[in-house]
Amino acid sequence: MCGITGIYCFKEGLKIEASIIKKMTDVLSHRGPDDDGYYLEEGIALGQRRLSIIDLEGGKQPVHNEDSSIWVIYNGEIFNYIELSEELQKKGHKFYTKSDTEVIVHTYEEYGLNFLEKFI
Repeated sequence: MCGITGIYCFKEGLKIEASIIKKMTDVLSHRGPDDDGYYLEEGIALGQRRLSIIDLEGGKQPVHNEDSSIWVIYNGEIFNYIELSEELQKKGHKFYTKSDTEVIVHTYEEYGLNFLEKFI
């Protein structure tokens, strides 16, 4: 089991302090004792606590695509991620982990809003 936190600000130009999302995520350390990760941009902050199951060494989150334009924090399991990863690599996507989470960003990048139809 993992823990995910987030803040989204509707007010343009508002910077979220890293310490706030870190405090929120620390509260969930019992749900993900193995690691933590953060994504901060103007108006958005995401935090994650990880219980390592797949790709124990390389599955640190958040995960991004090749040019860091798409990011994800995720808790769950994609059962067909190996097949999807192979399919996406044949289409030119470059993976830097062996985690099922990275398949999400590349599948979204390849198939757009219909990407969820690819997961089982």
